Amino acid sequence: MSVLRAWLVAVVVSGVSIATSLPLVLLPQPAAAQAADTIVVEGNRRVEAETVRSYFRPAAGGQLDQAAIDEGLKALVATGLFQDIKVNRAGGRIVVSVLENAVIGRVAFEGNKKIKDEQLSAEVQSKPRGTYSRAMVQSDTLRIAEIYRRSGRYDVRVTPEIIEQPSNRVDLIFTVEEGAKTGVKSIEFIGNSAYSAARLRDVVKTHEGNLLSFLGNNDIYDPDRVEADRDLLRRFYLKNGFADAQVVAALTEYDPDKKGFLVTFKIEEGQQYRVGTVDFRSGIPDFDASSLRNFSRVNVGSLYNVELLEKSTEEMQIEASRRGYSFAVIRPSGDRNFEAHTVSVVFNIDEGPRTYIERINLRGNTRTRDYVVRREFDLSEGDAYNRALVDRAERRLKNLDYFKSVKITTEPGSSSDRVILIVEMEEKSTGDFSISGGYSTTDGALAEVSVSERNLLGKGLYAKASVTYGQYARGVSLSFVEPYLLDYRIALGIDTYWRQQLSNSYTSYGVTTLGFSPRLGFALREDLSLQLRYSLYQQSISLASIYNNCNNNAANTSLAFNPTPAYIANVLGGVDPTNSTSSGVYGYGCYGDGESTLPVRKELANGPTLTSALGYTLSYNTLDNTKNPTDGLLIDFRQDFAGVGGDVTYLKTAIDTKYYTPLVSEIVSVIHLQSGILNKIGDNDLRMLDHFQMGPNLVRGFASNGIGPRDITYASYGAVGDALGGTKYWGASMELQMPFWFLPKEVGLKGAVYADAGSLWGYQGPTSWAATGEVNTKACPTCGLQYDDSSVVRSSVGVGLIWASPFGPLRFDYAVPITKGKYDVVQEFRFGGGTSF
Repeated sequence: MSVLRAWLVAVVVSGVSIATSLPLVLLPQPAAAQAADTIVVEGNRRVEAETVRSYFRPAAGGQLDQAAIDEGLKALVATGLFQDIKVNRAGGRIVVSVLENAVIGRVAFEGNKKIKDEQLSAEVQSKPRGTYSRAMVQSDTLRIAEIYRRSGRYDVRVTPEIIEQPSNRVDLIFTVEEGAKTGVKSIEFIGNSAYSAARLRDVVKTHEGNLLSFLGNNDIYDPDRVEADRDLLRRFYLKNGFADAQVVAALTEYDPDKKGFLVTFKIEEGQQYRVGTVDFRSGIPDFDASSLRNFSRVNVGSLYNVELLEKSTEEMQIEASRRGYSFAVIRPSGDRNFEAHTVSVVFNIDEGPRTYIERINLRGNTRTRDYVVRREFDLSEGDAYNRALVDRAERRLKNLDYFKSVKITTEPGSSSDRVILIVEMEEKSTGDFSISGGYSTTDGALAEVSVSERNLLGKGLYAKASVTYGQYARGVSLSFVEPYLLDYRIALGIDTYWRQQLSNSYTSYGVTTLGFSPRLGFALREDLSLQLRYSLYQQSISLASIYNNCNNNAANTSLAFNPTPAYIANVLGGVDPTNSTSSGVYGYGCYGDGESTLPVRKELANGPTLTSALGYTLSYNTLDNTKNPTDGLLIDFRQDFAGVGGDVTYLKTAIDTKYYTPLVSEIVSVIHLQSGILNKIGDNDLRMLDHFQMGPNLVRGFASNGIGPRDITYASYGAVGDALGGTKYWGASMELQMPFWFLPKEVGLKGAVYADAGSLWGYQGPTSWAATGEVNTKACPTCGLQYDDSSVVRSSVGVGLIWASPFGPLRFDYAVPITKGKYDVVQEFRFGGGTSF
């Protein structure tokens, strides 16, 4: 076997050099017209001679003139079947000598480590058993280089070579020198005055390279991503009042010294506008345009916001369709007042063209079932065409996160008033396997393994199984969600779980919970949702025996007589029957080895408790980003009623509100308000475990369960007991979050300063236990539970470090209490976070 490096292609960033032309020998002088049967074919092996002759089409009269021969020659070249073609005249005949292209035996790739052979094989046109073509190999070389460029490797070099084999066959080898990734070294902005460069860098997807770049790929130069960033910047300005904003250019330049790209966005901001007036005009008879005012999110005096304008238009058009005006079209218009810096918004309601949907064709959903896609549409075949509903369906399909891309286009139907909707989709992986780890000052070290699938069997079902194992917390959970119950837009979720919270430095006892909870979710509006749920769970207490051995009741033979210090002092005259006078714990009685609080020990004696509760949550959400919000409002109102069977009854109500608003220089203000109340129902006592337990989740600077009512039965002996919880609480927090301007945005670090205030009070659980004689009486007024239940306002100030790290979200807080209860537990430093890998 001989190896022939017949030609070499070197692909570099600057371009490609390759020979593509075929040597053609034409007739040396004009020839007289000849008949088609005078063509003789030589050199052909696989291609029939008659096939070659068929490309030479005679003119009228059956004669071949020079023009016909030229056309036939060009047609043969275009087939790509031949490496060389010669046309000569010999003895009054036309002789076509051909050298056929070889057949490709195999296509191989060498040197490619970052991109697999399978991916490259799918991209190239040269295939085994196909015809070898220099032009095709040139195209394949360019395609391989382009794939590497898309992954940020602009120094790639691709060299094709052929290895000749017997019987006119060749092996095609693509040798790849991948080179290093080419990153973005700087992102700059020209023309921006309203927003800093640091703020705008937070808007675009392209990031500058930094020390942690190896954990991501957004710092790799991608021209498509840069072009998409232009639109992101423009949309950012348009939703913040800059109606005339334009991103006129995205300039990129390779810097050989920095070995990376410099990206510069040129911006023309224009003026910032507010909404001057909002009017409604109808061109449809009997349609009251002002009746749509309640569907407008555009308010007079607010910043002009294109996103709110688009959402308002969509909701108005849907409402008009609901009222029977299927062909109504809402067209917003704006009249700028350049002096007052206002925009007068007018929603024009007109009759649109009467167009119907003939068909909805789905393409690319190889795994996802058709009905999963179609149910995201609020229209079907035969309905009036409504662009707002089509746009909503496209947005819903994208939000499913089943597809890499979704695009809905239209094609003409069978008549002028019919259209065909084409839904182009590209599937992506929807399964996740994650191993997570974290640490917090409350739960200690924690690890979780989970497997989830958000498009189970291609039916749009969600399922997840997870196992958690930690220092103080363990658990197993299974979750399942059917997003369209009985083909209605109602989500059915089912959760089963087992959790175990072990005793730690903040609680003397452990709690094990085994539960089951089905739920129904309704989207009332895009920003308003309702969840109904039922919870059935069993809770049991675990407690070390040394923390459960107090007994003042000598008649209770099931327990050893082991009196409390109060009983010893008030009833036994100070004589401790459990310890000698020389012991270091004389007079402490059963508390000599420690003791858990009375409600916990009573709960343990009562055995496992079953709770059956109905509840709901009403959520209002206008956040601009659920992971890293900077603007918007989130309100959760929830109530749970326990008593639908089970062992306990109560009504628990809570409301939680967070309001984010951007201030200046990328500083975001966060106002957090919360409150709750637990109501007793009937004659059943409230359990301590059902009370609200608060700590840093209410006021930072305090330990977990460090705020509120607390067992102080043995406080005079220098010990403070367990937190009891309360039935009422409120909390208020003001926080300012800001980036570190001297650090690259991509590092993901933010600072925070805050002030918290709140209180928890109103313990209503057990205070006595007759079985052990722990009852407040005249003879022993402190033998029962003694607790502090002050409603004093707790407050603190502090600083925090928030890191959106590659290892997961991390937060460090240092807070100093200003006011606190006498028995509250302080914890000034707090840390928590985790990761998935």
